[in-house]
Amino acid sequence: MSTMHVTIITPDTTAFSGEATMVVGRALDGEFGILPHHAPLVSALASGTIRINHNGTSEEFVLPGGFLEVEHNSVYITTTSCERIE
Repeated sequence: MSTMHVTIITPDTTAFSGEATMVVGRALDGEFGILPHHAPLVSALASGTIRINHNGTSEEFVLPGGFLEVEHNSVYITTTSCERIE
């Protein structure tokens, strides 16, 4: 199965860094889904959750907004804070 690298960065820490099969979240203009080899993209994120599917499971993170960039089979999310939902 094809994967992409996903990184969530805050000013204080790297909240997530690893391989994923899908990223789902909410941009200012609606919900999005990112799969491996997605076209380059830059988007502002709305406040809400980001779901990352990897290793047959999914993890969710709550963000107050931020930015998402997709390039070279990598997804970079920058935000002011990030909390993993247990």
